[in-house]
Amino acid sequence: MMSWKVCCGNGTGIHDLFEDFCFCVFVGFVNFAAVYKKDATVNAKVLYSYLKGKPNVSEGTAYAVLFAIGFAHLLNDMIQSVIPSIYPVIKDKFGFSFVQIGLITLIFQFTSSLLQPFTGWYADKHPHPYGLALGMCFTLVGLCLLAYAGNFHLLLLAVSLIGCGSSVFHPGASRVAQLASCGRKSLAQSIFQVGGNGGNAFGPLVAALIVLPYGQASIGWFALAALLAILVLIRIGNWYGMMLAYRVAHARTVAAKPVGLSAVRIRWAMIILVVLVFSKYFYIASMTNYFTFFLMERFGVSVQHSQLCLFAFLAALAVGTLVGGVLGDKFGRKCVIIGSILGAAPFALLMPYTGLVWTVILSVLVGLIIASAFSAILVYATDLMPDRVGVIAGMFFGLMFGLGGVGAAFFGWMADHTGIEFIFRISTLLPLLGVVACFLPDVKGGKISHR
Repeated sequence: MMSWKVCCGNGTGIHDLFEDFCFCVFVGFVNFAAVYKKDATVNAKVLYSYLKGKPNVSEGTAYAVLFAIGFAHLLNDMIQSVIPSIYPVIKDKFGFSFVQIGLITLIFQFTSSLLQPFTGWYADKHPHPYGLALGMCFTLVGLCLLAYAGNFHLLLLAVSLIGCGSSVFHPGASRVAQLASCGRKSLAQSIFQVGGNGGNAFGPLVAALIVLPYGQASIGWFALAALLAILVLIRIGNWYGMMLAYRVAHARTVAAKPVGLSAVRIRWAMIILVVLVFSKYFYIASMTNYFTFFLMERFGVSVQHSQLCLFAFLAALAVGTLVGGVLGDKFGRKCVIIGSILGAAPFALLMPYTGLVWTVILSVLVGLIIASAFSAILVYATDLMPDRVGVIAGMFFGLMFGLGGVGAAFFGWMADHTGIEFIFRISTLLPLLGVVACFLPDVKGGKISHR
């Protein structure tokens, strides 16, 4: 497989001042790229010139594109995380019932999760270089409407527009990440995924500082994040358009290679991957939503202390995602999938039966280990069906979001009937489902091993 670096020219114009400001916002996110490989000589200045100039095609991993699309992922997921943060505000302002709050969540989950396979299918059939920027425009309009919506129906329309923007972004951005990977697919997907993890972590914090003190209208300030994302995605679109033209001109040399498995074996492998995604994200839903309650009930810690412990777990998830990408390219996706989910099981099983310090330490270890699975699972699935990257990415991102929501609701219902400590013990059994990964065929670079 061939991929491309980005070579840049100089841009001019009055809008340079705005781009200077935008660059300062994300410089810290991308400046550490060069630590991975000697040829990964990406730094802030290279990315700055990439965003301001016109990219050209050359061989190699396009780290500038990878970190730019990862930064766009951070902005997209940060915007998404604003929606739950406004629930207390709009409930008090409009007197909504919990049923109406649930309907808002349902509409958002439907548009952001269930539509992703369909937008991915369309991206595979009709790739457009500026489709990602267009999708972010839906998010921008949804944010502006959400800031000033005066009734329930307008709020539903606003969250559905934000959800549509997200459903366009994830499959198409995954296609860009794979195109820029030069064979390092797991690392590329991990860089992209870490951006989303960062957005989910920063979103509630930013919302707490802006939305809760200043009310619904302050959501309009998040439109600046959407505008910044559009700017970045337009520049990525320039590069993506050149790649699409290159693939048309060199169709034979860049054509996706079949994996060499029968349709039945591919279907069974996909079912196994879905089971693995279920085990991972149901367990993570239990941890992210109820770990703080477990710590407060079992050890009597304060809310602030429990939040710090949860932050340690979430930070471990972000680090583990990136590490998993590096290991996946080096040792193979199947090894990482098995080691990630099944390897987290012993630490998860011990967690409910230890003291406070060891519980926190074990939670960090579980986060580091189990987080490495998703990029390996997604890349493995696209290796099975290399001509349907958008569909596969949309399906698995949709499963990730959907199962997280279902898992939170399920464990909440169970906690009401059995207690926090019981669901915490039950949820630690989920990583044991990682054993099914042993039945996955060994797929490497379009070749199949029948071991």
